[in-house]
Amino acid sequence: MSTTLQPSPTARARQYWFFGMLAEIKASAAETGGMYTLVEITAPAGLQTPLHVHYREDEGFYVLEGSVAIEVGEEVVELGAGEHAFGPRNVPHRFTVGPDGAHMIWVLTPGGFDAFVEEVSVPAEAPTIPPAHVLPPENAAEIVLKHGMELLSL
Repeated sequence: MSTTLQPSPTARARQYWFFGMLAEIKASAAETGGMYTLVEITAPAGLQTPLHVHYREDEGFYVLEGSVAIEVGEEVVELGAGEHAFGPRNVPHRFTVGPDGAHMIWVLTPGGFDAFVEEVSVPAEAPTIPPAHVLPPENAAEIVLKHGMELLSL
């Protein structure tokens, strides 16, 4: 890994429609020497992710705007702007976005989650949440497994 500081490519070039959300890859594994992936997420009101588990990485959720209820294992925490929750690897989790939507930062360690986002998503045509007709690929569950995660419920 280089210790020379260099700006990352513009995030606008790496926006994806990802499971009903806008995902902007801010720092990839390649840019961090594999140490972490940083993703900015914009999610619509009421969106709920399926219960899932990451086997390779830990995940941090930081809410910039809006609110989200995050279930990690047996615990549920309600997060508002300026609040954080931690989802350790091997512990099932999911979240439900509040009534005003949510704007979040996710940090995943080690890096590599960006490759999953790129494979399971489509490039965003605009910096907005995806239109309703944009769905995950039919083989999304296989892609999830390939990247060291598992869907536990749909």
